[in-house]
Amino acid sequence: MMLDKDLESIQEARQLLEQAKLAQQKIEKMSQDQVDQIVQSMAQAATKEAGRLAAMAVSETGYGKIEDKRTKNLFSARDIFESMKDKKTVGIISRNEEKQVWEVAEPVGVIAGIVPSTNPTSTTIFKALISLKSRNAIVFSPHPTAAKCTNETVRILQEAAEEANAPKGIISSITNPTLSSAHELINHKLTDLILATGGTDMVKVAYSSGKPAYGVGPGNVPVFIHSSANVEKAVKQIVQSKTFDYGTICASEQAVIVEKSIKRKVKKELENEGAYFLDDYEKKKIGEIIMVNGRLNPGIVGKSPQTLANMAGIFVSDGIKVLIAEETNIGKSYPFSVEKLSPILAYYTVEDWQEASHVCNELLKVGGLGHTLGIHSENKQIIEKIGLEQKVSRVVVNSGTTFGGIGATTGITPSMTLGCGTYGNNVSSDNIGPEHLLNIKRIAFGVREMSNEQESDNVHARKEETGSEKTISRSEVMDIVKSVLQELKI
Repeated sequence: MMLDKDLESIQEARQLLEQAKLAQQKIEKMSQDQVDQIVQSMAQAATKEAGRLAAMAVSETGYGKIEDKRTKNLFSARDIFESMKDKKTVGIISRNEEKQVWEVAEPVGVIAGIVPSTNPTSTTIFKALISLKSRNAIVFSPHPTAAKCTNETVRILQEAAEEANAPKGIISSITNPTLSSAHELINHKLTDLILATGGTDMVKVAYSSGKPAYGVGPGNVPVFIHSSANVEKAVKQIVQSKTFDYGTICASEQAVIVEKSIKRKVKKELENEGAYFLDDYEKKKIGEIIMVNGRLNPGIVGKSPQTLANMAGIFVSDGIKVLIAEETNIGKSYPFSVEKLSPILAYYTVEDWQEASHVCNELLKVGGLGHTLGIHSENKQIIEKIGLEQKVSRVVVNSGTTFGGIGATTGITPSMTLGCGTYGNNVSSDNIGPEHLLNIKRIAFGVREMSNEQESDNVHARKEETGSEKTISRSEVMDIVKSVLQELKI
């Protein structure tokens, strides 16, 4: 009997989870060296196939640029691998001799990996690497519009892992994903933890499953250019960051906030870097395609400025890299103030840093709380004041937020899953890594006795009765010393 697509995908999810459970029980017994060899083999295979997987992702989804998706794949396969390759994730991972506490790493079990359509191959590489580094199995649920490139990525990683003696079934993916199979994967009793990257609705499903889950929130990232900034450098970084993969990374800039005193200078530099400032008519036309039924129009995600202009019925030249609209309003009724996931920027002018800080906070409230903020400034006092006021998990200073947020150009832990903390209804504000996929057991030795309050009271009472707490004068001490010396005939 032929099953319908939903039932077939649900059954596949169940079978993959059963295989993953058995595989995880095997990898759990492996040594650190064995685990590290598996992860290195996977990273090398992903590096080798980075370009082909990037081309597949663009072809299948229509999002972004091949060269930038290749860079993201390499970031996951190289930078993230390098950042975690020497981390201990097996057995006793630390010994605190002073406190006499040993920490033991244990895997969480089977992980459900939810993959977005915007960054399908790089996210899959990243999640697979951190999962196996921590001796977990992972079953992926691809976005239906990115199923082919996601499954090909999983196949490459799976073969590389097995060549390094990983158990069969340790990495797998639903071949024909549906919403039903995603729900089955998330809610199944064999799933121990969820790594949810995707739309807000899917993240909410993950959090409501009753399972531990690491999710991400939207990244309506504001970036402030202070009057002390190196404007030329700041603008170059912003344009490079915003236009990378046509803005599909959630840490990319969504609005530029500029002090009035440098507004003209910033605008000129932006135009020199390929920005196009929309006039009132063009702003209206582009604004009409940003939102559909109160939500971001998926049709604009990861598209070039020329494609966006064509959709809106306006014209921009081939050399244009980003579309910018001057804005004064903030809210969901004003489409330029929301997360756009495309090379479109809002441009706000403010009097001073205090107003800039207020505008940034208001923009974050529209849909970016807990994510990322950018500041370009040479004044550390201003950086500190603004940074302390913002409800974000990462403040990127003098760097593009796309690259700074994921840890490519900053000292933040390299990651493709950026937690937004409780501001963004997430369980963590960290850049997620293998350490988040471990249970840490603590072996703690006794280092002191627990005092009994009743016994302490009794001892104190006896001392008072016997007068043992009576003070001795200096002359009494001298008399005692003389007596001892006489007895010793000294």
